[in-house]
Amino acid sequence: MTAPKALVAGNWKMNGLKSAAAEITKLNDLIDDNGAMCDVLICPSFTLISTLCDLNADHVAIGAQDCHANASGAHTGDISAAMIKDLGCGHIIVGHSERRADHGESNDTVKAKAIAVQKSGLMAIICVGETIEERKAGEALNVVTNQVRASIPGDAVIENTIIAYEPVWAIGSGLTPTAADVEEVHKAVRDVLIERFGVGGSQINILYGGSVKASNAHELMSVPNVNGALVGGASLKADDFYGIISAYDQIG
Repeated sequence: MTAPKALVAGNWKMNGLKSAAAEITKLNDLIDDNGAMCDVLICPSFTLISTLCDLNADHVAIGAQDCHANASGAHTGDISAAMIKDLGCGHIIVGHSERRADHGESNDTVKAKAIAVQKSGLMAIICVGETIEERKAGEALNVVTNQVRASIPGDAVIENTIIAYEPVWAIGSGLTPTAADVEEVHKAVRDVLIERFGVGGSQINILYGGSVKASNAHELMSVPNVNGALVGGASLKADDFYGIISAYDQIG
């Protein structure tokens, strides 16, 4: 069993109009000219998926930020994993802290969505992370490992599952945990994955997210058990995002 390549993924959140396609073209050109030692993914708003997929940017995969747990039905305003796959996506983020907080998504909801993603033949990026109150209370490891156990489907494999650890307090704040803090949490997540899935769990990618930028990417991506990044605002501009991608040029 071969471990997957590291992944640097951009979550555009509720940002971007059709004109943002120019950033994907520019990013693809940067990778074409300079290379990338990792896989690259952009997850835009639903309104942009078709436009960005139609660019056929060879070096930049396109994914989605969420999906409904059901394959179809009377769910006004929702979009299924099958619909997203039909547009040409290969990845769907589920359980982002902003979905958990703003939409009240529980671990059970996240798990149901992850199952739907996997049943559609796509890769589920399952997000976990603690709040600042939970970290100050010394509960970060318990919170994150419990989220992993409760949110990840029982038949997860490297071909359909990625975990993304994003401390809620670091998202968009400019604050980042220390490399030692990141290492501690990623090691705990890895231990849970191995406990659940054996050798396969040792090779599921675990991304770090939370105020990742070009200036700290190399340090964060060099941490053991960090297999890439889930990037927010710094993924909106090609030059900024490529600065993070290129951190892998220096990692053995």
